Amino acid sequence: MKPHFFSLIITCLLLAGCETNNVPLDQSEEINAWFDEEYEELLQMSPLQLTAQGRKDHYSEIDDMSEEAEKKTLEWLKKSVEEMHEQFSFDQLNKEAQLSWKLWEYQYEQAVLSWEFRRSGYIFNQMNSMHSTLPQMLINFHKVDSIADAEALFNRYTEVGRAIKQLIQRAKLQAESGYRPPKFAYEYVIQQSESLIQGPPFMEGDKNSALWNDAISKISKLKEEGKINEEQEEKLLSEAKESLINGFKPAYEELISWLKSELEHLEDKPTGLSRHDNGKEYYAFRLKTSTTTDLTAEEIHEIGLQEVARIQNEMLAIKDQVGFEGDLREFFEFINTDPQFFYPNTDEGRMGYLNDSKAFLDTITQKLPDYFGILPKAQLEVRRVEAFREQDGAPQHYSQGTPDGSRPGTYYVHLSDMKSMPKSTMEGVAYHEGNPGHHMQISIQQELESIPKFRTQFFFNAYVEGWALYSEALAKEMGQYKNPYYDFGRLVNEIWRAIRLVTDTGLHAKGWTEEDAINYFAENSSIAPGAIQAEVRRYMVIPGQATGYKIGMLKIQELRAKAESQLGNQFDIKKFHDKILEQGALPLNLLEEEINLWITETQSGR
Repeated sequence: MKPHFFSLIITCLLLAGCETNNVPLDQSEEINAWFDEEYEELLQMSPLQLTAQGRKDHYSEIDDMSEEAEKKTLEWLKKSVEEMHEQFSFDQLNKEAQLSWKLWEYQYEQAVLSWEFRRSGYIFNQMNSMHSTLPQMLINFHKVDSIADAEALFNRYTEVGRAIKQLIQRAKLQAESGYRPPKFAYEYVIQQSESLIQGPPFMEGDKNSALWNDAISKISKLKEEGKINEEQEEKLLSEAKESLINGFKPAYEELISWLKSELEHLEDKPTGLSRHDNGKEYYAFRLKTSTTTDLTAEEIHEIGLQEVARIQNEMLAIKDQVGFEGDLREFFEFINTDPQFFYPNTDEGRMGYLNDSKAFLDTITQKLPDYFGILPKAQLEVRRVEAFREQDGAPQHYSQGTPDGSRPGTYYVHLSDMKSMPKSTMEGVAYHEGNPGHHMQISIQQELESIPKFRTQFFFNAYVEGWALYSEALAKEMGQYKNPYYDFGRLVNEIWRAIRLVTDTGLHAKGWTEEDAINYFAENSSIAPGAIQAEVRRYMVIPGQATGYKIGMLKIQELRAKAESQLGNQFDIKKFHDKILEQGALPLNLLEEEINLWITETQSGR
């Protein structure tokens, strides 16, 4: 007997794989496969991102840096989102796939806004622009395991030249529309660019250029491994030299020449974005991007003032604990000047900083299983920044490894001026950049297998930096900072991030000058003068980015307090941390949704 028609429909509704009108009731598996296909297509548009992930597709190429290429990517994302809506239904996805849907849309929405402000950011600056990023990537990311890899590297020298010329054209368009950075930015870029083409093979000199040293090292390694003979080695060295001289050098000479011609048009003592025609709108965009919230500049400024006051009270407690009899300003002066808090400004002192940082990280890494269920597999290295991009007092930073672990994550330290690198803050910074901070979070994200590939590579400033700052405080719970001065250094690091909320918004929304920001910084922290200036100048050229740290940390702490309060004895610190980390980086509103759902499920015993 044939089943009744309505019974058949009910049966279909109860079966996971059944379809009605050819539309699956649960499309989660299908859309996840689609996400991976789409992300792979998007990834193929960026040779640099492929290399960063340890792949050798398009290994001889560098990304197209033109506005036309950016527009093409935007159009591709628009078409992709439209296709997602046409092929899938949000309501027929599980919670995990719905989160991926929201993130895929989010990246398109961000790309739309970025296109609108494409001529508002500073193409060339001393912090993170392509003139220094491209050489650094070739040195550290481009592996040479064969003759083909070496020839791909040499072609990339010429490709870098093409990319730099494209960026010069974009910077010229910005200048024509009135968007120019402070004068110091181009002075730094000129210095960095000149250092890249100093020494052999670009000119006579006792010290090889960084790129030439890298080429020699990689070619020599092929010879040592028996992959090439002496004749091939000589041929490869000749090809490398020709590409550097004829493909790389001319573009940097053009860049240096143009930057020098622009200096007379730049301001010595500028305010922030408020001096530009659309500065207010662009800064609002930068704050939204950096914090993934709708907080206004005024609200962020006020949060910063409150946090500075709170942290200073904790600083006073440590000052009293160590028996210092002066006030907080005098204690700052003591921390800033007493020789016990600094390594010597020698090679031995620099090695001491690196070795002690490694020791702190080794100690805390052993404690991670007590606070986390998910642990990273990737290795972590601690290195000094390459000479061509090293700056006195510039902030330490992390460079992620490859998803497959073939290249470890790296914690980079600027050590050209040891007076800007006090011992008191180094422990907290190591936890921020290493474990349980950036290295742990980013490595775990890249190693996740339960989410679409694109989510393993997403970066949201407030989440990533907020987690790293939360990690500095978490380290105290984990029994670190045995030295009270180093615990004070932890607060120095935290107040540093709180001061950022005040100074960043002050510079870009309240008309502050560089001097105003430096003075506020100096009055409210023990940060070394050289580091303060480097920090303020960072905020001036990459507006808003520095606000994500404290806003992200406060949100994670807020969510933890909420979970502890509502779950009581059911709260498990390992499960809370895993829930934060197991989804990859998220905008803060979506992170809050995930934690709220976890709290509800935990309460119901699911």
